[in-house]
Amino acid sequence: MTALSKPSGKSSVRKTLPTPKAKPQPYEWLRDAILVNEIQPGAPLIESSLATWFKVSRTPIREALTRLEQDGLLTRDKGRLVVRERTPDEILDIYENRAVLEASVARFAAERRTSQDIRLLQRSVDRWSTVDTKNQNEMLEVNRDFHMAMWRAGHNESLVDLLSRLDLHLAHFPGTTLASDGRWEQAGKEHAALLRAIELRDANAASEIAREHFLHARDIRLRLWDTVRKP
Repeated sequence: MTALSKPSGKSSVRKTLPTPKAKPQPYEWLRDAILVNEIQPGAPLIESSLATWFKVSRTPIREALTRLEQDGLLTRDKGRLVVRERTPDEILDIYENRAVLEASVARFAAERRTSQDIRLLQRSVDRWSTVDTKNQNEMLEVNRDFHMAMWRAGHNESLVDLLSRLDLHLAHFPGTTLASDGRWEQAGKEHAALLRAIELRDANAASEIAREHFLHARDIRLRLWDTVRKP
């Protein structure tokens, strides 16, 4: 086993190299490490160092870094690629764009949903009360399952693609708004109300509930950001 230590930067990265059987693909491994903040904002990703650590040529590393830059997870700083650090304005933009798209897909879901779509949404709503709220990963998984079920119920692949990209950006933020006091219970009620509107084919109600749901999350995220950034 060996480990990788990144060169200088705001943060360093250290990760045990998997055995050959478990060797990951550079893009997937780096993306996941960034999303869970094992590689923190501001950390440089050096092509040559990564190629050595992954024991591959520079080509797949270059391709991985290009994809991560296209995903918006990396940015260029003085000629080198570093993990992107979001500003409050960018956070606001991402949540507001997501609110608009969620409202649109909820409207489509109310208009186009099938009985199978309703069953999948109901299953996600039913799981809500069984979640261990001390386990943020489980909370995120169940929440994402509901939203993905709603996206699919809208039967609009272009919207699903756009929402998936924005979801990737939101996953980059540390922690989860769902862990804030009372938010898990409130979000569960909002999901249940959204399901009812979709089931009743009330497109206007579904759209408004979905929009407000994400604006609530936006407000909590901004408060969390302020707390983290206070000296």
